[in-house]
Amino acid sequence: METRGRFIIDPDGIVQGFEVLTPPVGRNISESLRQIQAFQLVRNSKGTEATPSGWRPGKMTLSPGIDLVGKVWEVWKTEMAFD
Repeated sequence: METRGRFIIDPDGIVQGFEVLTPPVGRNISESLRQIQAFQLVRNSKGTEATPSGWRPGKMTLSPGIDLVGKVWEVWKTEMAFD
């Protein structure tokens, strides 16, 4: 069976994300671009910011740390993941 995929590789040559699909299912370029923007933001922040599900430029980010463990949904509500 054939497969298709995409790989997001950072400037240091490290694979940051990938997706592999069989031909009957199409890929979503908008989601790929959103993920690239998210990886760029995290890289530029040197890890001081994280992007929750559905994040888009201009939406709130999270500050990763022990205080956030198990509490993401206290600050990031599911409805915030949708446009």
